Amino acid sequence: MRIGEIAALVGVTPRAVRHYHHLGLLPEPPRRANSYREYGFRDAVLLARIRRLTELGLGLDEVRDALADDEGRELVEILEELDEDLGRQEVAIRDRRVRLATLLAEARAGRLTADGPVSPELTRVLADLGDLPDSPMAVKDREVLALIDTVIPEAERARLMGALRGMAEGAGEVYGLLDALADAQPDDPRVTRAAAALAALLPDELGVQLPAEGADGLADVFFADLAPAQSAAVRQAVRLVAERQEGTP
Repeated sequence: MRIGEIAALVGVTPRAVRHYHHLGLLPEPPRRANSYREYGFRDAVLLARIRRLTELGLGLDEVRDALADDEGRELVEILEELDEDLGRQEVAIRDRRVRLATLLAEARAGRLTADGPVSPELTRVLADLGDLPDSPMAVKDREVLALIDTVIPEAERARLMGALRGMAEGAGEVYGLLDALADAQPDDPRVTRAAAALAALLPDELGVQLPAEGADGLADVFFADLAPAQSAAVRQAVRLVAERQEGTP
């Protein structure tokens, strides 16, 4: 058989056969006088096995390991590992579908915000905040929350969003105070008032800490996007919360 014939027989492409030759999975067969490869029955059996293994989800390196063990003991181990991996993927897909079902229900009820899709926990936080006045700081805050919602671990996200749910009342006033600092200087007296209002809004269980400059990429991006007076107010609020936590029995 020529390469096109063996490829058609096994159900792969001639390009795949050449690739398997290149990787050493399929030995090169003898060639005819005209330099064409001449494939036999054994080549077709091996090529069919390679196809079956790849269809099971094995990578080509794993296929090579499986083919190198004539007694098939390593193949059993590889297939067991593949089965475990597929099981983990199955659980992950199931979890994602559960989350998607929650988001879909929120969307159908008209409660999914423009920041979505976000986690169910953040969806509830944003629903609590409701329709705030036209506030640039509120928009920025929602964007930051959506980013945090994506990048932090699931367990930490649940804790954080749970703490944030009690902040809806009074958020509008704080956003207004921070918006007013957009063109102010860090030493503006209004910085202290805004910081005190924000600190009063932040719950102790939020565990707010101020990272050192350059130590936290997310914090650095957040503060870089604020006006100088707004940054000063938020940093001061974080310090006030830390002092309050230290003074709590």
